[in-house]
Amino acid sequence: MEPSVVVKLKPIEATPETFKDFGQVIQASPDGDEFGPHDAQLDLSQGTPRFYIMQLQDRALKFSKITHHASVTQCLGSIGGGVWYLGVAKSSIVDPNVAEKGENVLQSRSGYLFVPPAVEGVRIFKISGPKFLKLNRGTWHAGPLFKPEKMDFYNLELSNTNVVDHTSHDFKKENATVFVIDE
Repeated sequence: MEPSVVVKLKPIEATPETFKDFGQVIQASPDGDEFGPHDAQLDLSQGTPRFYIMQLQDRALKFSKITHHASVTQCLGSIGGGVWYLGVAKSSIVDPNVAEKGENVLQSRSGYLFVPPAVEGVRIFKISGPKFLKLNRGTWHAGPLFKPEKMDFYNLELSNTNVVDHTSHDFKKENATVFVIDE
């Protein structure tokens, strides 16, 4: 097996503007504010929502595998507002009704079509303080990643997301690439 290329990426601070191609950054708003575009625009219509606290350990600032969920928006946020990182790439789900589907189209275990993410399409976001990310349906993501030994995160997805809606791409295996957060 050939050695992997290490791609060092500088993190981008997650703001509503910098993260808009991948989802939303949700920040505190005054109690009583009415629902609007500053709130998470969720799609939990394909099953039973699951909201839980996820405890993660030993998540170094590097990755080679990335995942997406085609049937749900997912929300992630650190409990306590600690700094964390997320590798992302734009959704690459292919519309089955489009006659010309392009190159490299694969079919997931659950039947939908997608194109694997490109090495050059990967970005790293830094999430600081009391906010969370809402990932668009199909957004590729790696993490949460962080410096402490362990962190707790709240996670909103569907009750069976990780069983029936979990498609991954292994950059090390498929592209001989490993990503490292240059922080």
